[in-house]
Amino acid sequence: MAKKMKTFEELSSQELYELALQREQEEQERQREAARAKIETLKQKRRDVSAKLRQEIAAIDREIRKLGGRSRTGARSARAGSRGDMTGKTLQIIGKHGPVSTKDIRAQLEKDGIDTTNLAQCLAYLKRNGRIDSPERATYVLAK
Repeated sequence: MAKKMKTFEELSSQELYELALQREQEEQERQREAARAKIETLKQKRRDVSAKLRQEIAAIDREIRKLGGRSRTGARSARAGSRGDMTGKTLQIIGKHGPVSTKDIRAQLEKDGIDTTNLAQCLAYLKRNGRIDSPERATYVLAK
């Protein structure tokens, strides 16, 4: 037996309220789905623009190198080498002196002519990768 559909006038206030809530939820879900689709479209557009930009930069860098100049990517890799120096030197300092404070590490690096602006990130990187431990605050030892 089929359920008889009530007309708008036959619905109670509670049934009208529940129907309104249901429709509101359906509308919110449609809006969320539309937003998700728009976000995905924009992300794809961003990926496409980024890829095109990288290609254009690579072409310009090739032209610069062809003319005998240095491109920015070369400068970037040179900076990466100095970060590697800080990491290696920090490990040497910690290994040589045993438990050592951040202040002592910074002083030794500066004495060796290494820029210490990113020392905190370097120490966090070494700790995260299990190369050093911190038995107490601002004190570091080589990991066992």
